[in-house]
Parts: sequence; C-alpha cells; structure tokens
Amino acid sequence: MDQIDAVVIGAGVVGLACARALAQQGLETLILERHDAFGTETSARNSEVIHAGLYYPTGSQKAQLCVAGNRSLYVFCQSHGVSHRRCGKLIVATSPDQEVRLLALQEQGCANGLTELRWLNADQALALEPALHCTAALLSPTTGIIDSHGLMLALLGDAERDGAVLALRSPLRRGRITSDGIALDIGGTASGHGTQLMAGIVINAAGLSAPQVATTFDGFPSTHVPTRYYSKGNYFALTGRPPFSHLIYPLPEPGGLGVHLTLDLGGQARFGPDVEWIAEPDYSIDPARAAGFYRAVRRYWPELPDEALTPAFAGIRPKIAGAQDSAADFLIQGPPTHGVPGLVNLFGIESPGLTACLAIADSVAALVNGG
Repeated sequence: MDQIDAVVIGAGVVGLACARALAQQGLETLILERHDAFGTETSARNSEVIHAGLYYPTGSQKAQLCVAGNRSLYVFCQSHGVSHRRCGKLIVATSPDQEVRLLALQEQGCANGLTELRWLNADQALALEPALHCTAALLSPTTGIIDSHGLMLALLGDAERDGAVLALRSPLRRGRITSDGIALDIGGTASGHGTQLMAGIVINAAGLSAPQVATTFDGFPSTHVPTRYYSKGNYFALTGRPPFSHLIYPLPEPGGLGVHLTLDLGGQARFGPDVEWIAEPDYSIDPARAAGFYRAVRRYWPELPDEALTPAFAGIRPKIAGAQDSAADFLIQGPPTHGVPGLVNLFGIESPGLTACLAIADSVAALVNGG
C-alpha cells in the first residue's frame, strides 16, 4: 500500500486552506474531492461575506477564529489579488424594542475584541443609507465581500505550488484505523477496484458529509460523531440596482442571521438566506417563499418594489444542532478528543467558516503537530 503524509477529504474553502497549511509544512498532501470540481457545495452557495465576528459567544471557536480569520483573510486577498471589498455593514433595529437586542449585540462584539463598532441613531444611519428604515443601527466597518471562487483558486494555487495534489471524482469509500496510520480506499466502486493509501494525517473537511465520512472509518468511536442536520438557506436576487452601498442586516434569528441584503462585487444585490430545516440536501427554491422575503426586507427597506425579487440559489448549512437546540460551535475534533493519532474531524463548519478558513487551517495544523 502506498504511503502519503497527509490526505484532506473535501475541496471546499476550508479543505483547501487546510491542504495549503499542511503543504507549507513540507507534507506530501493529497486533496480528495468526490465532485468534478472544487468548492461546489457550501463554499459556492453562501453570501460571500467577510464577517467581523460580533455574533458569536466570547471565547467560542466561532468568535476566535472569525476575528483572527477576518484579519488574515484581508491580508491574503491583498497579497494574492483576490477580488474583495471592505464595504462595511449596518445591523438595524426597526423598532425601539429591538434596540435592546442591538445594544446586546454591540456589547457581544466589543467583548470579542471589535473596538471599531459604531452605534448610529436613525438620522446617522439614514445619512449613510437614505433608503433605509430603522430606529438605530450598528456599523461594522470591517465586514466585507469576497469572490469565493477566486479565494479557492488562490488557496489551491498555493497548495499546489508546495506540492499538494487535487484528485477530483475521488470519493472516499472507507477508512481503517491501524497502528501504522489510516488506510483509505479511494474511488473505484463500493466493492473495490479503487486506490489504497496509508496516510499519517487525515483531515475530514467534507462539510455537509463530514459526520458521514467519520462513520466510514473502521475503528473510530461512534460516540464522537455528532448528528448532522440540514438548514437550507434560500436566496432571491433583486431586479435592478440597489440603493445601498453597505450590507444591510436585520437582527439575528434562530438558525441564521436573518434575511439580509448583500452585494456582489459587481454591485448587484441579493437577499437571504432564510432558514428552512430539511431532511436531505435539496437545492431547489420554491418561488412562493418570496412572500416571506418581501415581508422581511420591507421592515428595513419599505420601498422594495413589487415583483422585484427572483429566485437565485440555495445553500445548506452543515449543522450539528437541530432547530430546537442552542446554536452549536465549530467542532474541530483532534486526537486529544477522540484518541486517533493523525485524524482531525471538522464538524459543523457553517458561517463564518469562509471568513475563518485560514484561522481554521492554522488550528488544524497545530493539532496534527501536537498543539
């Protein structure tokens, strides 16, 4: 059986960042991707926002890695020519009773180290965005937007420069934990005829499929595999040019950040995602959901025209907590937790996973080095 230093399962933005970090350490690294292109699931179906890190509990993985990732991602984009814009965002209260929640959000952000957050009264907010309706707003100037495909190309380019190899159409069939490493059966059919490798390090960055991948490892304790849940987020695009230059966010809702307005690098606007709990992955969009979008958006943009929204795309959040549960943190699970040398599972890497990708990769590299 051929030997290799490291295998990364999943070529989304986090998997590519992890492969880059391992290759930079001089490790022979193989990236496995079951699809015929990289980054076709969660990494390609999101708001493409560089988050600041104000939403998450202080000390959580999401808070720490988002704040660190925000800083390193801007540096990476500038040094690698990845298209991005530090446009800032406004989180809005649309009634006086919401201002208490908005103040709590500001305090949470400050506790996470975001000293640049600025409270705006209604007049100050409207001076920035005249089409906006709100009673108060929180300005997050370090929030931005990014070309996620360009980011993944740059990460892959760095990884390949340092010797990593991307293998497309190469699903992991099964793994086996041995005293010499982790044996992997790759590609082929369920009955065989694929490639067998022995890896010293395996990073499970399979996104939506990460819990399922963990169950394929013979000898891995099932008690360390969380239940997976699917939270679908639908997006609707705006016909015509938006009257906004900042991202506009309502207050968060259970399971998501509310139906917000985001801009792409061409200046076009889309709204979403909403929260739709589903049993299995499904990327279709029900046009009837537009009615809920109009209601949500008109709370902060009353002049949204009729017939201005069209279905755009849907994404699925890789949740490890259900609709009735408290929001779960990132679960970066390494040998100190499960006892399997060389194996790191990345569970529940939803938003702000894109923002945090470089910081997550640093954490993974530290784990496999005994940190």
